[in-house]
Amino acid sequence: MSFLELLFILLVLYYVVYVLLWVVLDCNVALWYKSRFGTSLSTMRGQVVWITGASSGIGHALAVSLARHGVRLVLSARRVEQLEQVQAECLAAARGLLAQRDVLILPMDMLQLDKHQAHLNTVLNHFERLDVLVNNAGRSQRANWTEIEIQVDRDLFELDVFSVVHLSRIVVRYFLEQNGGRGHIAATSSIAGFSPVPFSATYCAAKHALNAYLYALKVEHRKLDVTIFAPGPIATDFLLEAFTGSEGGKVGLSTVNQKRLTAERCGELFAVAIANKMDLTWCGLFPVNAMAYCARNPTLTKILGQFMTEKTLNKIREGKL
Repeated sequence: MSFLELLFILLVLYYVVYVLLWVVLDCNVALWYKSRFGTSLSTMRGQVVWITGASSGIGHALAVSLARHGVRLVLSARRVEQLEQVQAECLAAARGLLAQRDVLILPMDMLQLDKHQAHLNTVLNHFERLDVLVNNAGRSQRANWTEIEIQVDRDLFELDVFSVVHLSRIVVRYFLEQNGGRGHIAATSSIAGFSPVPFSATYCAAKHALNAYLYALKVEHRKLDVTIFAPGPIATDFLLEAFTGSEGGKVGLSTVNQKRLTAERCGELFAVAIANKMDLTWCGLFPVNAMAYCARNPTLTKILGQFMTEKTLNKIREGKL
């Protein structure tokens, strides 16, 4: 057997194993590898992480995952009672690594941009530092493309894009002025942010826009760490508050009994991505994980499009396949 023949066989085996991993894993291969052999979450002990949208779902799960390793937290959302419950869970999970003062409840409406600076000041007055901002607050959408009112487009972008960019800019300025340009901005995006799905046009566009903003930030400020975490379907109450095509409308659907990755597992993976300062990661059960890989390759995307109708894609996205 010649060297070229051996090289070809090894290359084929590599891709066969890689495709099998797409099927077996619940996240991209790099994130799975880091979860086992990468930087431990314990290295973040004592750091201050500010999580928006922390009262439920992914934000809640991420907070608990970080608390287990002694990470000090700022929990923000509009619902104070739920934040208090998350705070209690974090302290219990920390098992003595954190005191109550180490988990700060900071009620916040992301759409009140004029209060963002004051909120950051509250964080700094309390902890005297901030290491990571996690932009997790946001809403999804279910609507037909042709039936979406333009005000819905504006409202969704205000929450999922502009409020995130505004808060991030304020925090980045702090990093530049106080930390010599070092700091960490993370955001909950979506696989829909690089692989459009049917019946969520505004949401897909918003996540594409958010990704572009964060990529541009990384290009301009290379000392900054920027993490884009893109989940697929997750078992949360996300759809209860999701936008429709009409102004003020809410989907109001439950994800119970759907095929979705648990919020707890999603939070664990997000924590790993942050600890390892990974640029872009994603998670989701098969076939979502495999489809995310295909979406990163134009040729595979075109081939996949020949076999996937919008109804099939929607069933996958809704955890019905």
